[in-house]
Amino acid sequence: MTMKLGMPINYAGDFRETIENLRDFEHAGVVRVTVPEAYSFDAVSQLGYIAARTDTMELQTGILPMYSRTPTNLAMTAAGLDYISGGRVILGIGASGPQVIEGFHGVKYNYPLGRARETAEICRMVWRRERVVYDGKHYHLPLTEEHGGSGLGKPLKIINHPVREQIPMLLAAIGPKNVELAAELFEEFQPIFFHPEFVDAAFGPALAAGRAKRDPALGDLIVVVQAAARITEDEAEIERCLTMIRHHAALYIGGMGARGKNFYNSLVQRYGYVEEAKLIQDLYLDGRKQEAADAVPDALVRAMSLIGPKSYVAEQVSAFRAAGVGVLLASPAALTHAERVADMETVAGLIG
Repeated sequence: MTMKLGMPINYAGDFRETIENLRDFEHAGVVRVTVPEAYSFDAVSQLGYIAARTDTMELQTGILPMYSRTPTNLAMTAAGLDYISGGRVILGIGASGPQVIEGFHGVKYNYPLGRARETAEICRMVWRRERVVYDGKHYHLPLTEEHGGSGLGKPLKIINHPVREQIPMLLAAIGPKNVELAAELFEEFQPIFFHPEFVDAAFGPALAAGRAKRDPALGDLIVVVQAAARITEDEAEIERCLTMIRHHAALYIGGMGARGKNFYNSLVQRYGYVEEAKLIQDLYLDGRKQEAADAVPDALVRAMSLIGPKSYVAEQVSAFRAAGVGVLLASPAALTHAERVADMETVAGLIG
């Protein structure tokens, strides 16, 4: 299958310097860039700046949490970015988690599945320039007196004409019901900590159920996966990069959530690492972060990354392709800009 090469932009460091160097990656074969948001700077302002400094790269929000913006605002934002970029935007949305949504935004974290569905439906109404009249379980447009409004709301349609009436939407998901929804209603689906050997065990039934309800007009579902990339035969450099991945994985598997309520921990358990996932969480929540990182299985770290000699990375690219990945977001892990560009050029060549 056809695969695209993308690259995430880190929200740490010198942003202007990063973007000045972005054309080098564009020339090296990177066709998509994605900007995270989490609880850092917003992704939209950065993508607007990137739109002005690039010519052909697709621009993906990665990921805008649904709870911090209304569906209509998400639609307006995507339409605005699509307008200034000449139709290059992919609207990536996700639920995030209660730690961020309730802790940082002060918004109740509830009904992520229903909210994602209604958000997608409302966004597409806005882009088609329909008058937005929507009576869902979670969103009511206009907001009537019955649902707590003043009764003065009007059914409006977006003033400007969007460049595209169907901007591609991506849902970040790992839970079975959210994965099923992504396969049913979204153009793209992005999991985290993607293990190509266990994709069927972790996502297979949910993907099949969603695809069975999918509108053919949406086209084939595109799977988007992020993986750290470093092409080298230097064992010390390989270990440096793998250690970085271990710590990142331990943060999510161990620390992103409470015991019994950690989506990432549950995913790793579906991969078959049941006892390992429990141990990582226990160690991390007890403040033993280094031990938690050391407990992340080496096989998992290597399977979800592109770290090692070119021949090994080629095998990994083939494994991702065989697992159905359509966009590979390679995160260059080299220490210098020249090495990062060279690695991305090599990965682009392997993707073909």
